[in-house]
Amino acid sequence: MDIFAKCNDTSMVDAAREKGIYPYFHALESKQATEVIMEKKRRIMLGSNNYLGLTTHPEVIEAGVRAFEEYGSGCSGSRFLNGTLNLHLQLEEELAEFLRKEAVMTFSTGFQSNLGIISTIAGRNDYIIMDRENHASLYDACRLSFGKMLRFRHSDMEDLERKLDKVPENAGCLIVTDGVFSMGGDIANLPEICRLARQYNARVMVDDAHGLGVIGEGGRGTASYYGLEDEVDIYMGTFSKSLASLGGYMAAPYKVVEYVKHSSRPFIFSASITPASCASAIAALRILKEHPELPETLQSRALFMRKKLQEFNIKTKETNGDIIPIIPIYTYKPFTTLAIAKELYDCGVYVNPSLPPATAPNECLLRTSLMATHTEEQIERAVSIIAEVLHKHKM
Repeated sequence: MDIFAKCNDTSMVDAAREKGIYPYFHALESKQATEVIMEKKRRIMLGSNNYLGLTTHPEVIEAGVRAFEEYGSGCSGSRFLNGTLNLHLQLEEELAEFLRKEAVMTFSTGFQSNLGIISTIAGRNDYIIMDRENHASLYDACRLSFGKMLRFRHSDMEDLERKLDKVPENAGCLIVTDGVFSMGGDIANLPEICRLARQYNARVMVDDAHGLGVIGEGGRGTASYYGLEDEVDIYMGTFSKSLASLGGYMAAPYKVVEYVKHSSRPFIFSASITPASCASAIAALRILKEHPELPETLQSRALFMRKKLQEFNIKTKETNGDIIPIIPIYTYKPFTTLAIAKELYDCGVYVNPSLPPATAPNECLLRTSLMATHTEEQIERAVSIIAEVLHKHKM
C-alpha cells in the first residue's frame, strides 16, 4: 500500500473550499491588533491570543528592533552549545522572580516546552495522569515519553482519584492539567487537584499558556489565582500569548530545571529563541509587572462581552471562568459553523471556528477571544454583527 494514500482523502477540505467556506490560512496584512487588515479588508480581531494587546506596544517593538541590531537575526545553535545569549539568562531570571519559582528554562516554542518537559520527567515506570481536554501538545508529549498515560474526565475529580488509585505505590506520578483550558475557557480545579496530589504522593504540572497575564495576582496565572503557588510543582507557559513574542518556558525547583536542561532532547537539539523574540518577551514581561491593572482590564472586557452576548440571547459554553477572555459560542454542526464563520469574516469580524476533534461531535463552536486593548465600542459592534448572523441561522 502506498504510504501517501491517506493524503488523497481531503473530502472535508475540498467540500469546504467548494462551498466557499474554507476558514484557514487567511493572510494578515497588518499588526496583530484589535482590528486588523486581513485580505485587504479591516476586521475586528476576535480570534487572537494576544491577550494583553502587547504585540503593538512601542516598547515591545523597540526592544525587538534593538536586539535584532545588536545580536543579529538568530543564534544559529542550541542553548546547550553556542546558542545561549545573556538575553536568555535575563529572561529566565526575571520570569522566575515574577512567578516566584526557583528557576526557569526557556524553549523555542510552547509546543516544544511540553514535549521537552514531560518526555524528560516521565520515565518507564512513571505515570502521567491527564485531563481529557488538555492541549494537544501535552498528549504528544506523553507519546514521546516512556511513561504510562491515564486520562480522567474533564474536571472530574472523582475520576481523577480513581486514576490515581491505579498507580502502583512504587511508581512516580505526574498530574498534568491546563490552567485555563484553551477551547472552553474554564479554569482547572487546582485546589482539589493539589489536595489529591498530596494524598497520593503525586506531583502537579500546570500548562498555563492561557493563564499567564490573564488571572492571578498581577497576571501570575492559575496557581496564583487559587493561592497555590507553593503546591504546583511545574508551570509551563508560552511567550506567544500575553507576552507578545514566541517561545515557551518551564518554571520549577532548581534541581528539576537543571535535570531537564541536561537531559531534554527537544531542548538540547533545537536552536534557541531568536534575540528579537527574547528581547520582546522581556519587554512585555516588564510592562506586565509595571501595569498589574492590565489583566484586570482584560477580565472586565470579558465580563462586558458576556453581558452583551446574553442581551442577544446568544448561547455560550457554561464555564467557571466568566473573567476569562476565551468565550466559546455554540454553533453545533461543522458546515453550519464554517458558514457562520465565513459570514462573520465577510461582515468584518474574525473568529475561530472549532470543529471535531477539538470539540465533541455536534458541539462545534466559534472560539472568540479578547484583548485588554479592545474597546467596549468594538465589542458592542462585533457582538451586534455576531447576533445578526447567528439569528439568521436561527441560533
